[in-house]
Amino acid sequence: MKHWRFLFVALLLAACNSQPENDSREQNKNNSTLRISVDESFQPVIEEEVKVFRSAYPDTKVVIEYKPEAECLRDLEKDSTKIVIISRELNREETKFYKAKVGFKPEFGQLAKDAVAVVVNAQSADSSFTMNELKDLLGGKGNTKLKVAIDGNTATSTVRYLKDSLLAGAAFGKNITGAKNSEDLIDYISTTPSAIGFVGISWITNPQSKQQEEAIGKLKMALIECKNCEEGTFARPSQQTITFNQYPLVRGLYYVLKENYPGLGSRFVDFLSTERGQLIFRRALLVPTRINFARRRII
Repeated sequence: MKHWRFLFVALLLAACNSQPENDSREQNKNNSTLRISVDESFQPVIEEEVKVFRSAYPDTKVVIEYKPEAECLRDLEKDSTKIVIISRELNREETKFYKAKVGFKPEFGQLAKDAVAVVVNAQSADSSFTMNELKDLLGGKGNTKLKVAIDGNTATSTVRYLKDSLLAGAAFGKNITGAKNSEDLIDYISTTPSAIGFVGISWITNPQSKQQEEAIGKLKMALIECKNCEEGTFARPSQQTITFNQYPLVRGLYYVLKENYPGLGSRFVDFLSTERGQLIFRRALLVPTRINFARRRII
């Protein structure tokens, strides 16, 4: 009888010891890879962030996909990623959905302020616009000589932002040309003298390739009617005009994290929120919102 008791206890201990080892190996395997879905309009600045993050955590494999905002949120819903970088926070219905599905509310917050730049071909005679003129152009009622381009017709953050901020949810006009992505839009504007387009500022201020830099040299940022300025004042997107709420087409850069434990997603968010990560946003001419880098006078 004692022999059987000893054998039972030995088997039980062996099972307990072997199971955590297998679980630990699987967990380590899973936790060594960070998958991120990013709104493609933020690609240039996030590529810089990931590059520095990889150097700080060389044992972490980062798999990053750039895609329209709606597809990023679908990835989060399907659980193919734990973190997305998009231009908005979750709404109430989305928060309730995840609360019911996974038992907790995803964490989200703003990391920086971004702007949608209005770009025209370098040869274009029109390079300054009021907000009403932009609204008319997007609605198909404006200058018929200008060919208006956006980065796709649906699902992208820029499309959603322009609809919400300029068209109040109304449909775009039939004059709109949908580019495949931001890079394609820049190429289109740079080769079409009568074109005007809308693109995330980091694609203009932080070129990532010689080809893109050459394309940017063939276009220019338009001046847009300034907010909170004297009448008749126009402005381009810059850290100053974004910070002081003068440039009218400003949006946030947000993270959404579906992770209720200290995993790789949390580590990446922490990195983006620290001085090192925030300085990368600043260098790309976005406005960091986690750390205030304003100069202080020292006596």
